[in-house]
Amino acid sequence: MNTRPYSAGALGLLLSAMAAGAQPAPFAPITKAVHAQIDGARAFRTVDYVQRRFRLPGNEGFDLAIDTVASLLRAAGYVPQAEAKASDRFVYRIESRPMPNEAWTPHDARIAIVGRNAPLQTLAGNLNMIAINSVSTPDTGVTAELVDVGAGSDSAFRAANVSGRIVLSTGNARLVLPRAQRYGALGVLNTQTLPAYNQQGKHPRAIQFTGIARDTIRPGWVLFVSSVTRDSLHAALAQGPVRLQVNVRTSFSRTPERTLVAEIRGATAPQERFVYSAHVQEPGANDNASGVGTLAEMARVAASLVRRGVANPARTLTFLWGDEIRSTDRFLKEDSVRRAGVKWGMSLDMVGENTALTGGTFLIEKMPDPSAVWVRGEDQHSEWGGKPIPESEIKAYWFNDFVRNRCLDRARTTKWVVKANPFEGGSDHTPFLNANIPAVLLWHFTDVFYHTDLDRIENVSAATLANVGACALTTGLLLTQGTPAVARAALDELVLTAEAALRTQTALSRDTLARGGNAAQEQHVLDVWRDYYLGALDKIGEIAVGPVSLTAPLEAAKLRIRKLVPQLK
Repeated sequence: MNTRPYSAGALGLLLSAMAAGAQPAPFAPITKAVHAQIDGARAFRTVDYVQRRFRLPGNEGFDLAIDTVASLLRAAGYVPQAEAKASDRFVYRIESRPMPNEAWTPHDARIAIVGRNAPLQTLAGNLNMIAINSVSTPDTGVTAELVDVGAGSDSAFRAANVSGRIVLSTGNARLVLPRAQRYGALGVLNTQTLPAYNQQGKHPRAIQFTGIARDTIRPGWVLFVSSVTRDSLHAALAQGPVRLQVNVRTSFSRTPERTLVAEIRGATAPQERFVYSAHVQEPGANDNASGVGTLAEMARVAASLVRRGVANPARTLTFLWGDEIRSTDRFLKEDSVRRAGVKWGMSLDMVGENTALTGGTFLIEKMPDPSAVWVRGEDQHSEWGGKPIPESEIKAYWFNDFVRNRCLDRARTTKWVVKANPFEGGSDHTPFLNANIPAVLLWHFTDVFYHTDLDRIENVSAATLANVGACALTTGLLLTQGTPAVARAALDELVLTAEAALRTQTALSRDTLARGGNAAQEQHVLDVWRDYYLGALDKIGEIAVGPVSLTAPLEAAKLRIRKLVPQLK
């Protein structure tokens, strides 16, 4: 093993090349191979198949997604772990766990005004229209008069005769349904006010998925109606009594919750891992059939590259498909030895957006860095929502920048727009961070179709799937390869990235001072950013599997960083 540190002259040449847009030479072979082989169209086909069904743990759509990915893994050369030989590097397993409640699957729904030929709303057009945990109507449906009870207060129910009728309400469905049942109603049609980012005025057919409490004593049903359907019902009611024909068909099943885990076993340090996670539940195409399909394509390409000798990860590469947050959290908590070997994590959630249609942009949600304490410049929270974190929660590490640079490598040839946002939480990266494991989220926001039944395949981009899959897989393969050359190149790249970041932060602080800001506060912000990168440099050696000598270039790098932060006046 060659452990000779780079000379100062060599460091300068490397940084000059990187400043011109060239990636570090040790990264190039894997980067080039991944970019050439990742197939966005193949990922898109998987996304399309998965997004056709409503997915919740244990239900038919969820299990079909798990089985579909498992078949793709087998085709890529992965073997069931229970049947694998010690020499097999590509393995997978499906873990099954009992669920406390029955799994719920929606099958069909229809709302029609009696006497009209065309229905107002069907499940085929509004996948989210049945409230989760709703039960079926009789096979022939129910035919009854519609009564508008507004917000569905007790006084509204007392003033209306709803017995044997269907009620229309704007209230909270979880509260309105039991109240409607007490007054003898057959079921509830419920309207929604969507968040501002869904632009309900522009997309009046959108319905967000949500549910009602599971009640085995007094089961009932709620159907959510779009703004278009609501307006049609109000117009009909204005003309006189309205009778509806409503059909609901759902099923409950006592099935296990399943998690799919695939691994490429590391050649020399298999107990150490890079873990990817893509959640299966939620009914959308971008959220999160896109993560499911992209991760399946990444697993295929990774196996191909290892088989061809292009990549030979020393560490294990793990691919995880399951229930959001829960599956990742269990993976870390159920085996303390396994958890100790997890070096890095990455969540793929909403990674396929056609941004011309959905809005927003691709984002890397960073693990907590100073931008999550002082939100300024281009580091802004998304419309999903975030708030400043305490300074004590900053984690000085290099992973944010390493991932972003891999995405920028892709962007240089594809013109892909790559941005980042401060930490917000809420997806599969949080269990890693809670376990003090470096992790990021790859996602998109704002998405005007987020959590609505307009999140369909026509809003997914094969090119975006390829872009995200390429940078995500390149990151994992380089870090699991873990050679001294990769570690050294990562150090040199981080120096250049830190220099650019500190210059940007200095410019922001000077602008703040010019507008009457406090010099001591701005000095503190810059000092924290400097210390963040100094701490990140100290941890860069964790990339290497085994010993690596970085003493000389590390000290040179720290000297460069310390000189960059001025003393403000």
